[in-house]
Amino acid sequence: MALFRTAPRYADGDHIMVAGARVRLRVSSRASRISLRIDAGRREVVATAPSARRLSEAADFAHARTAWIAAQIASLPQALALAPGVTIEVLGRPWRLERGGGHARWRPATAEQPATLLVSGEGEAFVRAAVRALKAEARRVLGERTAYYATAVDRPVPVLAIMDAKARWGSCKQPRRSGFGAAAEVGRVRYSWRLVLAPFEVCDYVVAHECAHLVEANHSPRFWAVVHGLVGDHRPHRDWLREHGARLHAFGG
Repeated sequence: MALFRTAPRYADGDHIMVAGARVRLRVSSRASRISLRIDAGRREVVATAPSARRLSEAADFAHARTAWIAAQIASLPQALALAPGVTIEVLGRPWRLERGGGHARWRPATAEQPATLLVSGEGEAFVRAAVRALKAEARRVLGERTAYYATAVDRPVPVLAIMDAKARWGSCKQPRRSGFGAAAEVGRVRYSWRLVLAPFEVCDYVVAHECAHLVEANHSPRFWAVVHGLVGDHRPHRDWLREHGARLHAFGG
């Protein structure tokens, strides 16, 4: 029988279960102490340690905070199933999901019926079809607004991609300034398709934010001056995302 128990060895990115919740162990050189936070998008807890050798301490700390973890996970928005009869908001307007054959169709509201998104399939097939329709609408709207704001800051329209990232709503990569092929290269922007579930003004702010990065790569005062010139006071839009972002990530469960 062993007299001493060897502490588990953890690596950056490992997961453990605490109070029925997933806890991701993370190393950050910028951290000065062990800490816990909730990643609402992934519906998990992040336990951060300053170094890999202290990850076991982070795991122990998480196990010591089971009540807090359980309460935080329970407070997250419940996943909203995409099913016939459910009403969702798309760019601030209500749309009722209904089953319909063929390709997805956006049917505007009339005096007799509400605005409806018709998609085909049953069960998981219905969910996938609804998400495809939302992603297509996101690509259309975000593409139009990206072209608008890129022109406003006098930059070539960047290449656009739609993603489902849990940690950020958008990202921008500036074009290369030198080197082979630089003259032909343009910037690249990526957006979460879930922005289409936010009010139009909030979605539009994220586009303006990323297009401002075509001018200023950092978050300096000059960058925020560009954002302000495009959309005015950005703070209400950032606050909306902080308050309601978890709800947007709960769609489609």
